[in-house]
This record gives sequence, C-alpha cells and structure tokens, in this order.
Amino acid sequence: MNESTRVEWRSWGQEAFAEAERTATPILLSLSATWCGACHEMDARTYAEPRIAANINDSFVPIRVDVDRHPRVRERYNMGGFPTTAFLTPQGHLLTGATYLGPDGMRQVVDRIRELWSEKGAAAGRVPRALTDEPTPAGELSERIEEHIAGQLTEQFDPHHGGWGTEAKFPMSRTIEFALKRERQQALQTLDAIAQHLHDTVDGGFFRFATSGDWSDVRYEKVLDTNAALLRAFANAYLYTGEEAYREPAARTVEYLTDTLWTGIAIGGSQGPGQGAAYYTLSADERADHESPRTDLTVFAGGNALAVDALLAYYSYTDDETARSYAERILAALEDELVDTDSGVVTHYRAGEETGETHLLEDAAHVVNGWTRAHQVLGDSRYTDVAQRVADEAIDVLHDDGAFRDGPSRGEGLCDRPLYPIDSGVEFADSLLDLAVLSGEPRYRELAAEAIEAFAGAWDRIGVQVAGYGSVAARLTNGDLVVDVGDPAGSDLHRAALRIADHETVVVPGAEGADAGTANLRNSDLPPAATPDELLARVSEAAEAE
Repeated sequence: MNESTRVEWRSWGQEAFAEAERTATPILLSLSATWCGACHEMDARTYAEPRIAANINDSFVPIRVDVDRHPRVRERYNMGGFPTTAFLTPQGHLLTGATYLGPDGMRQVVDRIRELWSEKGAAAGRVPRALTDEPTPAGELSERIEEHIAGQLTEQFDPHHGGWGTEAKFPMSRTIEFALKRERQQALQTLDAIAQHLHDTVDGGFFRFATSGDWSDVRYEKVLDTNAALLRAFANAYLYTGEEAYREPAARTVEYLTDTLWTGIAIGGSQGPGQGAAYYTLSADERADHESPRTDLTVFAGGNALAVDALLAYYSYTDDETARSYAERILAALEDELVDTDSGVVTHYRAGEETGETHLLEDAAHVVNGWTRAHQVLGDSRYTDVAQRVADEAIDVLHDDGAFRDGPSRGEGLCDRPLYPIDSGVEFADSLLDLAVLSGEPRYRELAAEAIEAFAGAWDRIGVQVAGYGSVAARLTNGDLVVDVGDPAGSDLHRAALRIADHETVVVPGAEGADAGTANLRNSDLPPAATPDELLARVSEAAEAE
C-alpha cells in the first residue's frame, strides 16, 4: 500500500491484469508523474481520503503508472493531461476517463462505473479510434502541405500575446522553428512571451506551460524534453537574429541542465513545481532560505539525446565550450548505458535494477538526430555509424506499411495494438533526412518520404501543433541545403557553414566532395567557396536563383 494515498497501487504489468481478469474487476488506471503538481495534490486530497481509498481498493484493481517511464501507456490512455484517471476493463479497453478528480468528483465517477460495470460488464469497454488498426490517411507529397501549415500559423496566431491559439499556451518549439523560416515575427513574438512568462530568470530553465491565453497561471514544472527543445529554438532564433534576447535564455538553460538537473553523467528527467509561485517569484537570496523543488534524476535516452542536439546547436552558433563539453559527456554516457552501438537498440531508461522499454520510436528519432548533429558539429563520422545502426534497428522493428509504430505491438492492455503517432513519425523522418545526407544512403530519404506520405491524405487537417510535418515535407519537395566542407570540424569554413541562417542546413565536415580549403553547395553549379564570406555569398546566390 502507498501510505500517502491509502490506495493499494499495483504496477503496470501482467500480474495486475491477470488479477483483474481472474476476479472480473475493472481497473482504475492513474497516470502520474514525479514533476506533476496536480498529481501530488490529487494524492493528498482524493486518494488519501479513507473512504475513497477503501472504495477503490474494494471495487477496482488500481494501477499507478509513471508517464515518463511508460510512454506507450501514456499515449494510449491520456485523457488530456495529468493526472489522468482512466477506468478500464480487465482487457484494458476504455470505460471512461478524466483528468484531475477531487473527492466529490471521484465519488460520483466511482458510483457511475460501478453501475455501468454491473449492467454491461466488459462489453461497455471501447477501443479508441487511433488504435483500431485502420490504415493511415496516405497521399502524395506536394508544396501545398508547407503552404497550408504556413497559412495555419497566421490563422491561429495570437497577435496580442504571442503563441498560437487563445486558451492554454504551450511552448511549441517545433512550431516556432517552422515559423522562424516562414513567419519570423510570429516566432520571435512567441519566444519573447516564453522568455517573459515561462523562463526562470533566477535558476534558469523553462516551465511547462501556462493555462491561460495571456501566458498567466503558469504550471511551474520543468521537464527535460521541454527545456532541451526550447534551448534549441532560442539558439536557432539567435542564429537568425544575432540578438542577445534569444542567446541569454538559451545560455541560462544550458546552466540549468548542466547544474540543477545534472546527475554526474547526464541530465535528469524533471524538476517538480515545489510551492509554485510562492517559490519561483522569490529572488535568488530568498530562495536560498527555502527547500528547492524535488528533482527526478532518472536518465532517459530520448530526452538526453534531444539535449545533445540542442547543446551542440547552441555551441555551433556561440562557440560555448561548456555546451560542447557536456554534449560530449552525454553522448559517452548514453553509449555506455542506454544506446547499444553494436545492435542499435535504445533502452528508454535504467534506474537501479529497473529497466525501461526498448525500441521506442521517439527515442530512436532523438538519438539519430543527436548523433547526426554530433557528426556535423564535432566532425567524427563514427557518430553517423551509430545513428545508422539505431535507425536500421528502429526501421526493422517499427516500420509498417510506410508508417512507423510508436513501439513494438506487445504488452498489456492496449499496448498490444499498433499506434502510428504523426509527431514522432515526423521527428524520425526528419532525422532520416539528415542521416541520408551524412551516410550517402538514399534509402533513408525514401523511408522519410514514406513516413510523411503516410499522413499526406489528411494534409488539409494538419495544424500548427505538428508544424514540423510541414518542415519535413518542404525538405522532401524542395531538397536540402547541404554544405560539403573540405576542411575538418572547427575550421573557419566549417564554423561559417554551421552559422548559415537556415537551421535546416546539413553540414558535412571533411567531406569527400570538397577540396581542402573549400566548401561547396551540393547539387549546385556555383563555384567552391574559399572563405567564410564567399560561402555566405554562394548561399545568397543559390537562394536568389530559386
């Protein structure tokens, strides 16, 4: 029993589902996270109430899942936020669900589920549409995809407060990066709002989101994925503008990741909200007299690979040696612990004797992105060799009729049903495009095209939430800007290539297709450049020719 909640929580797994089957008892599934303030509040207010806990223990098989450690469970049962409270049949089919439930709300839902179960039993369960194994809406790639999503930027942009939409504001990093090339002022206004409202100017790092359209009512959790993605977005904004307003929040986030969340070998997963505004509105001196919010120092493969990508992007534009040093340390740590460089298998996490899942699409996408970035920035082609093994393993296990599953179709509940997430599919396709350039293997580009085509039949229904789909579609239809540098990493030409004002540029240091002392634009008739200024001029000429 968890004494803090009085509920006899089971772990997600075969044993809990077997108990539900054997006793013909429905399941109460609680999706929670160590960083989730509302989750801890629900534990204290709802699950700690003796009568509620007794009713749950008597009428359900209660299962508690950490959403960071079990992303496939999260994606199948998330009711729109955390905590999620889902009620399931013993087979894992969904009866109903909600997010936060106070004591009164929980009593009402428990009574309703009891009645439903008494009347219909397992027949009342349903399988969400995304898991019914229907084919993805495939179609042909065209330039209209990028144009449509660019149009959605303007249609959904909030000109008063920045960001897209008028309700809760999330820092949609991929959307910001898509806008940097197409609607730059929207991207910069949004980053300005994020820096003002979600950036912790004392300890560094970014909070998860704001629940109001004016970026107020901030949720004060800090998670690695959000911070790594925003570090890269602010770094890319600095690339385009050269303004300190975008470099400074990025620099403070590098400090946060490599200090507060640093485990000694890599970056931990999150930091909780603590006392929220009561803590985060204090000055540095005032905070020193208070207990810091709790950190979860679990090292997750995907989040750390995303951090490698972001740290090396920041280093590319600033020459910040701290960012480079920590990126290299993370690369080494992941290869020691979570990325098998021989087989290409990526393990989600390890914590003591507990080991996470393998073959998760999101993890593979971030690892391939991080390792190909490492080749481009650090100049060691071995990183691309590892990225190829990871990509090949993910393709072998997850590729299915042109699309990619989020993980192997196995496990309890709805985890044995395939799920084809468009967001992770886009991330993986994006990484495959970089890999195709660096490895010289065109099959990766072909697979990336298939992954985007798998959803192209619904192009007119894709919005700004997955604007990265438009970025990858544009790379496939328009081609990549590839710079082959004849000199090794760290040379003036290499550094200039990394700082071309297009964050989707692929840079190949020590390329076989370029003579020493020169840099070429691949697939261009323009003459080689011998100096950084000449290289920038060639890029401008190529852009004008289009």
